[in-house]
Formats: sequence, structure tokens, C-alpha cells
Amino acid sequence: MFKFKQFEIDDSLSAMKIGTDGVLLGAWASVEGCRRVLDVGTGTGLIALMMAQRYAEAHVTAIDIDALATKEAQYNVDKSTWHSRITVLRADVREFIPNEPFDHIISNPPYFNDALRSPDVQRSTARHTDTLGYEELVATAERMLVDGGRLSVVLPTEGAALFRRVAFGRLWLCRLTDVVTREGEAPKRTLMEFVLTDSPIMPRCDSLTIHGSDGSYTSDYRHLTEEFYLAF
Repeated sequence: MFKFKQFEIDDSLSAMKIGTDGVLLGAWASVEGCRRVLDVGTGTGLIALMMAQRYAEAHVTAIDIDALATKEAQYNVDKSTWHSRITVLRADVREFIPNEPFDHIISNPPYFNDALRSPDVQRSTARHTDTLGYEELVATAERMLVDGGRLSVVLPTEGAALFRRVAFGRLWLCRLTDVVTREGEAPKRTLMEFVLTDSPIMPRCDSLTIHGSDGSYTSDYRHLTEEFYLAF
């Protein structure tokens, strides 16, 4: 059981456990003013719960292809204050047909395109792009977003360049944050936000360092996640 300031997460069933990537994306994504939000590959329901905490007017639809993940996400949502504003569904996003388009889609997607497969089928499905490739995620955003709607993702930095190429001319990058685990190291993760529009956009780019050279959390990371982590 992982305790945040306003909710708890049980991740005993989900293939992908609570990690920094999901917390980063949930705290970083800018969905203020959005009425309908879609969390693709919700896993434990972490990002859906973070969205509901941050934005009191948002209704969040959380979908996952895995039965155990959706069972666990539903359990975590049911225990929360915002259960009436989060709908959990077991669905393949490539076949999912929403009643209305979304203002924002957020996803911590599978990303190991060429890595060796895990012997655990559930974990392999959660970690690899066989079941949700970059092309499918971009196509999902094109199909399900309102005009001007946005897609936010977190990816390994080397995968981010490929994702940008896939999205080019279809979704325009508007924000990018390279994430450095420890001061002085190269970025390992990249947060990106795209907008569905016909007009090119000049993206706003910056970086975020999680740990200083002495191993302590930086003030920027604390500020970003302080609404969630008990330690902050």
C-alpha cells in the first residue's frame, strides 16, 4: 500500500508498480479547465486519481487492457474521495469508442520497443509497445481529442525523439521537460505535451532534476510533487 496525501494506492495486482514516471506525469500534465480527461493504460489508477485531485471539475475515464489492473484501479478509486468523477473501464484503447471526445489524454505508455520480453505475460504487456505502439497512441489522440485538445506522455528520452517523429504534422509539441535523475547526469526521461491543431507551435522546453549531487530532492521536484508525497 502506497500512501499519498489525499489517497492510497494498492499495487499488488497491477503489473507495473508505483514509480516516479507516473507521479511525474500526473503532477506535470497541464489539464486545468478540462472537463473530460482520458487516462490510457491506467494500471493502478494513480494518474487518474492525481487528475481528480488536481482538477475538481474534471471527469476522468481510466482504461486498461489488463483485467487485474482494472480491478485494482477500481478498488483504489472506490476508496477515494473522487470515486464519482472517475470511471474505470477494461478496454483496448484502439477499439474504445467514447460517447464524447476528450479535452486531454494522458498516458504513461508501454515503451520497451526492442527490449527482451519478460516471462511474466502481464508485465510484458504493460511494458512493451506490441499492444500500444506510438502510432496507435497518436492515432488515438487524433480520433478522441477535441480540436485544441492535448496529449501528455512520459517516455525514456531516446524514445521521445521517435514519438515526436511519429506525431509530427499530426500533433504539435507544445511543452517538453527533460528529467534528470541526479544533478550532472544526462536526462533519462522526457515529459511531453502535444496539441491537436493545424497550426505549428513553438514548444516550451525546460528540464527538471530530481536529486541534487548530494542525493537530496531538489526544490523544483519538491514543488512539483508536494501536493502528493507525504514526505513533502
